[in-house]
Amino acid sequence: MATPQTPYEAVLHAARDVTKLDSALDAEMLGAALLGSVYEIAETDRESAVREFVANFLAATSRRRAAAATTVRAVFAALVPDATGADRVRPGASAPAWSGQLGRVHLTGSWAYGDVYGDQTSYLATFAYDDDTGGPEHALVALVDHNIGITKDVFVGGPADVILEQVRKLCAADELTWFREEDPIRVRGEVSRHLAVTDRLGQLPGASSLATDRALVGARLAILPAAAAPPPPADDPLPEAERGEEIRRFLASPEAARAGLVTIVDDAELASLHFCLGLLLDHAATFPDADPLRWSPTVAGLFLLDWVHRRAVLDMDDAAMLPRVLRAWAGYAARRRGLSAPAAASTDAAIEEMVPEFARLYATGERRSPATAAVAQLMADGIDPDDAAALDAWIDANRHRLADDD
Repeated sequence: MATPQTPYEAVLHAARDVTKLDSALDAEMLGAALLGSVYEIAETDRESAVREFVANFLAATSRRRAAAATTVRAVFAALVPDATGADRVRPGASAPAWSGQLGRVHLTGSWAYGDVYGDQTSYLATFAYDDDTGGPEHALVALVDHNIGITKDVFVGGPADVILEQVRKLCAADELTWFREEDPIRVRGEVSRHLAVTDRLGQLPGASSLATDRALVGARLAILPAAAAPPPPADDPLPEAERGEEIRRFLASPEAARAGLVTIVDDAELASLHFCLGLLLDHAATFPDADPLRWSPTVAGLFLLDWVHRRAVLDMDDAAMLPRVLRAWAGYAARRRGLSAPAAASTDAAIEEMVPEFARLYATGERRSPATAAVAQLMADGIDPDDAAALDAWIDANRHRLADDD
């Protein structure tokens, strides 16, 4: 056979055996995998790129009458029903018996599960075809990562009851994991909201099923009920007045007392204490789903071993104070959120293990950003960053070194 001359010919060639598949589900999974190639290589809005490809494919193949071609057209139209021309596609006369069931599914259940810290939430929804000829009941699973603010992975497969039972058992065996039934409106809203961010990423996370299953996930999410109105825009995660109130509550807490933070009277130490607390709240505000009380081993590692080195200039007092304040704050936050003793202990132990690496990174400065490194050098040279004349003189004297650093 000749080499396909266009992407549309390549798709038809890849799907030449589509009519031999056993069910509509098999065909939809094949179609989604083919569209996954478009999704993966798109450089801008990936969802729009897939929709445009499907519209162009339907236009380019409108005169094809072979059973495989008309079936693939019907599959793509079911997966991306908002593509131009999708509403006019009909299976051909020689289409498989299951072709009438493409996209004709209904929800049979929805759940959510995740870690108790709130780092990640997975949403699970199960679907059945309106007629058994469409294929077996199957499950959609979507992983939302709250630290990155994206839908990090998606998967569609079956049997649905096996997947559901496996998830139940895994969660029941892990005291740091929860599982519950979930409102399908929330499933659609949360997965779609975070998936929209994923669609705009320049580079996708490593999970292969994210691309291959994306189109089918979108089609299944569209089956779920939608909220009557979009959620309001997020407010400032912690306005200044509330920051002060949260800090006061912390300083009155047993966790602060056990860490010896409430008896500090030295001015330099007090300044370091409040500087460190400000850093904790600043870091919490950087997350898409911001919460100043959401501290896990993962969040603590992002803060202590990366963010703080790139964003803050610490003197020796600050560096000595920061792990101590973080451990106390993480314990306070765990209690405020109602986390179990093992969950709180796990975070505390993780922070303790990170301290030597934090100290090494502080000493080497290897993760400082150029701006942070420049301010650190200013302070090392005894220059007050608020003294404009001294700052100008320092820049003039060090212009050469600054140019080399750039």
